[in-house]
Amino acid sequence: MITGQQQRVRAQFPDTPPGQLKLLPAPRRNPDGRRPITISMLEDRHRGWVSGLGTLCTRDGVEFDTTRTVPYAYRHTYAQRHADASVPIDVLAELLDHRNLNVTRQYYRVGEDRRRDAVDKVTALSFDRHGNRIWRDAHALLESEHARYAVGEVAVPYGTCTEPSNVRAGGGACPVRFRCAGCDHFRTDVSFLPDLTGYLDDLLRTRERLAATIDGVDEWARADATPTGEEITRIRRLINQIKGDITELDEAERARVEDAVAVIRRHRAVSLGMPSTRAGQPTLAREQALA
Repeated sequence: MITGQQQRVRAQFPDTPPGQLKLLPAPRRNPDGRRPITISMLEDRHRGWVSGLGTLCTRDGVEFDTTRTVPYAYRHTYAQRHADASVPIDVLAELLDHRNLNVTRQYYRVGEDRRRDAVDKVTALSFDRHGNRIWRDAHALLESEHARYAVGEVAVPYGTCTEPSNVRAGGGACPVRFRCAGCDHFRTDVSFLPDLTGYLDDLLRTRERLAATIDGVDEWARADATPTGEEITRIRRLINQIKGDITELDEAERARVEDAVAVIRRHRAVSLGMPSTRAGQPTLAREQALA
């Protein structure tokens, strides 16, 4: 759009050097294109365009107040999207030409509120290893309960773990070597559905590969490395339970959950510590999910 406007202006004022032209030149008393339109003219034309859009509604069906759509609002939208995407604050401050980082931090505080709201929505679709819903109404959780659960659990590849020794070790000392599907300390939620699905596919591929003849492998080693039928059944049942609960939601609620999942996955820190039988220093990595 900008490139097309540049071409039109250059064609309209061919004798003026491109570096001296204005992107939106004034229509009157402007023979060389060096004078831009006024702010009031820009706002009037923008208001006319917005008014011609008709009724605008959010995804929830709530009518949007178009009086809030002013040219300066696009700057806030630009900044908020960068903050929600975890762009470093110093980078965003430079993009916005902010001299004071406290101004830029306002966008990150809004982002934290959105992430907390997303956590509440996702928590309502949390499950234990048997596929049972843990909370039916996450909004009943108090601030102290949110803090307690955050302190008393640690991230594992397909959910969270509440086993005390593993929590103390930051996720690097699972006593059952990350056999999460067989442990009552394991919790997961709808945001881990892609991870669980990928894990199930990996289990099935591994079982098929190890079922083939591989020279130089003792049977006890093959048996230990082969995924058990119980684990595959448990993971498959858990996936089906999560998918079943999602299908029971109405379209609007399902859309809100999908948005919440996108926010959670974008800002999730996942423990990638290797299985260990003794406490050790955890290895942490940042997972960025692409939307």
